[in-house]
Amino acid sequence: MKTEVILTHHIVGLGGESDQVKVAAGYARNYLFPHGLAIPVTAANKRRLDALRHRRAEREVHDLNSMTEISKSLAKLLLVIKVKTGDDGKMFGSITAGTIADELKTQFGMTLDKKKVVLPQSIRHTGEAEVPLKLHADISAVLKIRVESTTPAPVEDPKLKDAEKADRPARGERPDRNKQRVIKSN
Repeated sequence: MKTEVILTHHIVGLGGESDQVKVAAGYARNYLFPHGLAIPVTAANKRRLDALRHRRAEREVHDLNSMTEISKSLAKLLLVIKVKTGDDGKMFGSITAGTIADELKTQFGMTLDKKKVVLPQSIRHTGEAEVPLKLHADISAVLKIRVESTTPAPVEDPKLKDAEKADRPARGERPDRNKQRVIKSN
């Protein structure tokens, strides 16, 4: 059995604030009404619907303006993320949308939901990358990211490399196993 309700908040997969939708009676009675997410459709509540629509329109305009400002400021930023790497320069782990959102908060004090960061796959290498952001239905932006290693790169001394090569047997040769081992006894 379905019943009609007026949503007072946005509910993903159901509708936005001030939408009039049909839902299961139990869902409305046991979840939507007790949590204040919806109200039943009555003559008095239909009058209240205009106030909800006005509030929704104001909020959407505010969101659009704030996301426009954020997109302008993000275009100028370069987010530097420091990660641990091994001796060969490979990263331990990867950089995800959540990591990017957290770093924006800590470095620039900018709160951004990780769902707005569009990463087709996580970043697994050091260097520069451009990450697309979907800030609003009408607003997209691109954030520039530089991934740097916190592990210093090993300094290779060419003299040491030559000495190592001289100590190793040539490829295909067996190490000399006939060398005498010195066994010390007490």
